[in-house]
Amino acid sequence: MDYPLLIAFTIGLLSTLHCLGMCSGIIGALTLSLPSEIHQNRRRLLPYVLAYNSGRITSYTIAGGLMGGISGGVFQMLSPNYGYYVLQGVAALVLLAIGLYLAGWFPKLRKLEALGQPIWLHLEPIGRRLMPVKTPVQALMFGAVWGWLPCGLVYTTLLWAASAGSATDSALLMLAFGLGTLPTVISAGIISSWIVRLSQSVRLRRAAGISLIVMALVAPIYAVQEKDHEHAMPTHGEAQYHENH
Repeated sequence: MDYPLLIAFTIGLLSTLHCLGMCSGIIGALTLSLPSEIHQNRRRLLPYVLAYNSGRITSYTIAGGLMGGISGGVFQMLSPNYGYYVLQGVAALVLLAIGLYLAGWFPKLRKLEALGQPIWLHLEPIGRRLMPVKTPVQALMFGAVWGWLPCGLVYTTLLWAASAGSATDSALLMLAFGLGTLPTVISAGIISSWIVRLSQSVRLRRAAGISLIVMALVAPIYAVQEKDHEHAMPTHGEAQYHENH
């Protein structure tokens, strides 16, 4: 797996330790809104949980594409020669902030949630009209709305993904992030009590934060090495020239 994609997946996997307190309440409400013969049967419940999360991850991916397209253009315009390195510096700082936030050492990051409130004011009534959920398609639509729920950690990850510098790369990073959240969030919908207790472990959350802090320190080195490697590789025309001479 490409290193940035691995980082994105890891952020998603570890972030659920912090966010599951809020998400488990949403999942619980959605699950209990289903008929009892569905929410009491794990096999029949699974398609609904998968649909919720597919919609949520789709929204993350779309948001990543939008942010990446905007940020890539802005940084290239401001610094066409060094834009890539500026983006990688921003990415490292944001990833460091995510690690500190997960560890519980930077709680002010939650203030980013205020940025999404205007959007959420328009989307929340749509989500409310989709309740109670009766079909997997309806669950998918609700999940797509849920994906825009103001969350400081998701927004920070979105800023980090935007530093990829292109719509496609940023969308892929947010897709990987969303897939990273999938195992824990799906488990919370089916075996919620044990998963929620696990997410409340302070030691585990600090270990997750420290893991991301280490990644934040390593990521710029990897990115610069990759860029230098690309520059060192001869182009097709140069290779042909050397072959002929």
